[in-house]
Amino acid sequence: MPRALLIVADSLGIGGAPDAACFGDAGADTFGHVLQACAPQLPHLRALGLHAAHALAQGRLPRTHERPGPGACWAAMQPVSTGKDTTSGHWELCGAPVDFEWGRFTAHEDSIPATLLDALCARAGLPGVLGNCRASGTEIIQRLGEAHIASGKPIVYTSADSVLQIAAHEVHFGLARLEATCRIARELADDLRIARVIARPFVGTRAGDFRRTGHRHDHSVPPHRPTLLDALVASGREVLAIGKVADIFAGRGISRSIPASGLDALLDATETCFAGARDGSLVFVNLVDFDSEYGHRRDVAGYAAALARFDARLPALCRLAGDGDLLLLTADHGNDPTWPGSDHTRECVPLLAVGGGLRPGNAGLRPAFADAGQTLARHFGLPALAHGTALPLAC
Repeated sequence: MPRALLIVADSLGIGGAPDAACFGDAGADTFGHVLQACAPQLPHLRALGLHAAHALAQGRLPRTHERPGPGACWAAMQPVSTGKDTTSGHWELCGAPVDFEWGRFTAHEDSIPATLLDALCARAGLPGVLGNCRASGTEIIQRLGEAHIASGKPIVYTSADSVLQIAAHEVHFGLARLEATCRIARELADDLRIARVIARPFVGTRAGDFRRTGHRHDHSVPPHRPTLLDALVASGREVLAIGKVADIFAGRGISRSIPASGLDALLDATETCFAGARDGSLVFVNLVDFDSEYGHRRDVAGYAAALARFDARLPALCRLAGDGDLLLLTADHGNDPTWPGSDHTRECVPLLAVGGGLRPGNAGLRPAFADAGQTLARHFGLPALAHGTALPLAC
């Protein structure tokens, strides 16, 4: 049975969703603004249809220099989930749109309720916490890292997403203790419907040289309904999750999780995993660096350079596909590095496909991310998912 490779380029939005104004994101366009600012050369992504999908999301036909290569199938997908976060985007991609409101910590200062923090300190044996505000993760460890080392108090913070993040030094606080603290926080956050509690370890000795490490761990709530991944595993197929994918789904519907950190390491792991994946397997990778390293940090040049690095790796991945295999490339939300603030942006995302018997060409503006999951469900011969419409077949 043919296999499939699903690549989520985290945050690679292609222009504002119809409801972007409701999120304060009217005019956001992650890919378009990176192209405008830096003009990265992306011949392989263009050939797969990324530029054409971007044009589609803008309501126009691709110009001559944006046209994809033969055999590519491209579309633009609109979000229907209530949030513009990683969890909502991935669950919707896999056929389970989020139709409820996540809990959020909306205050910019004193963001997380004292009752939750008091319980966390008591149960985890903490002398207190630092931060308790909305903040950029890279900024707050520079600002509070030295105080954290001196006091032993972890740094807690949040964002516009449904998230509680806890940063602590790998050596002075310890990874095991950070994980234990986050597990307790996960239990306490359940009643508030917080999607993720994220362990954010860092290293360094003083302000200016603190840096986050690859030992991040997302403690997510499990999906609210079965996803494509559950259906695959229940049917005896393998789901090979690379990077943070297993965390996003709280381990549900995952046969094996392959850890990797950094764009090149994630792509290395994807190549190795897909090359050895048995028939009927789904290899699923999230390329988080686009979001965490460049989108949130508002690093336009870094985003462009990372896209170029990714583009250069695509031919090797495509060569690994056998007859009938399906390659899908998409995203989970936007994170326009030219946009004010440091939060995600409400955008359409591309759906680029090669193989799998799909009809090449323009597959249109799709009304939900779930069309990606429905396309995969049909590819694997599974019963139709509750949401989404599959891309058209060639015959």
